[in-house]
Formats: sequence, C-alpha cells, structure tokens
Amino acid sequence: MSNSHCTDLLERIENRRCTVGVIGLGYVGLPLIDAFANAGFRCMGFDVDKSKVDSLLAGKSYIKHVSHDKVQAWLDKGLFDATAQMSRLDEPDMLLICVPTPLDDARDPDLTYVIETCNKIADCIRPGQLVVLESTTYPTTTRDVMVPILERNGLKAGVDFFVAYSPEREDPGNPDFSAAGIPKVVGAINDESLQVASKLYQSAVAGTVPVSSCEVAEAAKVLENIYRAVNIALVNELKVLFDQMDIDVWEVINAAKTKPFGFQAFYPGPGLGGHCIPIDPFYLSWLARKQGLNARFIELAGEVNRSMPAYVVSRTSSFLNEVSKPIRGSKICMLGVAYKKDVDDPRESPSFDLIKLLLAQGAELTYSDPHVPKLPRMRHYDLPAMDSQELTAEFLASQDAVLIATDHTDFDYDSIVEHSPLVIDTRNATQHVTANRDKIRKT
Repeated sequence: MSNSHCTDLLERIENRRCTVGVIGLGYVGLPLIDAFANAGFRCMGFDVDKSKVDSLLAGKSYIKHVSHDKVQAWLDKGLFDATAQMSRLDEPDMLLICVPTPLDDARDPDLTYVIETCNKIADCIRPGQLVVLESTTYPTTTRDVMVPILERNGLKAGVDFFVAYSPEREDPGNPDFSAAGIPKVVGAINDESLQVASKLYQSAVAGTVPVSSCEVAEAAKVLENIYRAVNIALVNELKVLFDQMDIDVWEVINAAKTKPFGFQAFYPGPGLGGHCIPIDPFYLSWLARKQGLNARFIELAGEVNRSMPAYVVSRTSSFLNEVSKPIRGSKICMLGVAYKKDVDDPRESPSFDLIKLLLAQGAELTYSDPHVPKLPRMRHYDLPAMDSQELTAEFLASQDAVLIATDHTDFDYDSIVEHSPLVIDTRNATQHVTANRDKIRKT
C-alpha cells in the first residue's frame, strides 16, 4: 500500500495539487509557509494561539521578517488558510511540525509541545499523509517518541503514512538567507518516506541533503548548534583573559580571520540568545548522560556562555567606579533586548539576564530597541513593565551609562557616543566611531 501512496503523493507534489500544513506559526513556521506559497503550494497554518490565526487571516504579520504584504499576497492568491482547530489536521497532505522544544528547569529536553501535537495528529491522521518534524531535538525523538503516538490508532508508519525529520535552518535578520534559500537535511524512517519528503522540500527550497535515517538528521542539527556554542564559548573565555591583559579581543579575531584556511571567526558577546544555541546542545548532553557518558565540551561551553551576563555586569560596575559612581542609583540604558541584531525576536536573549542582574544591584534601568517597543513577558523572568526609549540627545545625556547589548543597525552609534557620558560596548558596535572614543569601554 505504501508504494501507491508514495506514487500518488509524488505526482501531487509535482503538479502542486497537494496542501502543505504547518503546525506552529512562529519564527520557523511563517517563513516555511512563505517558501511553499512562493513555490505554488496551497498552505494551511495551525496554531493554538487564536490571536495569531486571526492576525494572519486579516493579512497582518507579527514577525518582522515576514511582512504584512507577504501574508496578504498568500491570501489574495488563495494559497493560505489558518486555523486554531486541530480537528482539521486531516485536510493537508503534509504536516510539518514547527513547535517549541525548550528545556525544563533541570535543563532536560521538554517535548511537551511535540507530544501534544502528535496526539492531535493521531486523532485524525489518514492514510497517505506525510508527517515531518522540524523542531530541533535529540537523536531518536522521531522514531521513538513520535512514531508510537502517530501509530496508536492502528495505521502503520512507513506503510499507511510517511514520517521524516528535516530540521529548520532559519537565520532571522540575515537578508542573504531566506527559508527557501537554505538547503534542507532530510532523514526518514524508510525509503518511501525519504522519497516523498525530499521531493516536497526540493520543490520549495534551494536543495535537499538526504541522509540515511532520522537519527542522522537529528544529530546533524544538534551538531550545527553545538559547533557554534563551543566556539562562541571559546572566544568568550578569551575575551575575559584578554580584558585582563588589556588586549582587544575584537582586533585579535579580525587579525586571525585574515588566514584564508583553517580558521572561522566567531565573536564574543554578553551571553547566548535565540531558540537554538542556548538550548539545543543540552539535548545531546542529556542524551549522553542517558548513555552513561559525559559530554564535557558541551557542558563547559554552556558554563562559560551562561557566565557572560554576570561578567558584563561586573565590568559595568568597574567602568562606573572609574567615574566614582556605583551601579546602585546609576541611570543605565540598555540598547537592545532582541537576541541578535536587526530582529524582533527576544527568545533566550541575554539582555533579560542583564536587566535582572542590574535591577538587583539597584540600577535605574531603561532600554531602547527599535524592534521591540515593549519589554515582553518572559516565562523565566519577573521584570517590570518597560517601554523602549527614544535615544534623543537629552535622554542620552541624562544617563550615567549606555550598555550596548544588541548591535542593531538602526542605532546611530556616532550620536550615541557623542551624547552619552559612558558607552559600554559588548558587541564591538562602536568600532567605526571615530570621535569621543575616550567615552567607549569594550567588554
């Protein structure tokens, strides 16, 4: 039976007669819909947050790099529908799962959203559907967690329906890489599932990289993020060392990256942010413990990276002491609460740790972020309500220090340095400022 389902799906993909369902309409799901809609596929979006569904059906986006015009174009072409009704999961031919996979309080993987989604799919799955997990997770999740849930009503994975894993590869804020422009790694539970999933993604993205199993695809995604986490931890540790030696770590990195082979530049910062690097490596360290092993590089990298907000606050205290001011009572404006430049995504941003630590030490704290007009509520932080401040000359002059936590392009760094009494730069954002450099402290 699987061969007939496979042939039918391949033909429908080729002719754009299939519907692609995306579950989770966030920073991964919406760009994925854009890629498939641009390739001529009808798409359905599913999300338990009805406000998101209503916004999209009104042609309004809530994510900066997916514009209102894009959403309206999907609607105008009849290529998009959105719903909070999970009973409609039997309508699409393909279901792509893009739900969060956070860590719990013990820093173990929390698959609650994946499991809940799979249970909803299992309630109405029909023969011939393809189910793909895109959420980052540890190897064996697709085969050992997803498949048993999907099979609970008697249909057989790989026979009656198809299952694959293809990890998301989003780079928000990077205009050089859209969802459609990034090759997709695809692993599946059998050959037919791999064939169908690969054909689907080939129709909408720059290319696919088929691998031998779901486990290889899952491990590849975790490796990508571990690679970044470990190397960022290395330069963060070097930053602390070089600060003590009065060596500019940014100049060191810029010199080293002139080597045309054997070196890739990574940069320090006030901590790690985003939905990947602060979280995903610990899926593998958890799995290692389950195997009786210790993933020492991963754990050490996490320790170094988690220590950076406290280090930045310590350096801020030292810089204020140079001008005879304590943190307590000092007016400090933090520039940027998004986790990276030019995005509106605050997930896991180190800025929240900085805010928490500075408030605990008595700072009179404000923030400015052109992409985040109100400080969002974050589940691990109990912070006061704040609005983004306009960086007027008068406001900057009224501060005791400005702390650059996110190096947004929209910030006028020349003006910030000119009008601020002290600028603490954690991102080397002021490297091209030529005037008033005596006000700048890098950390």
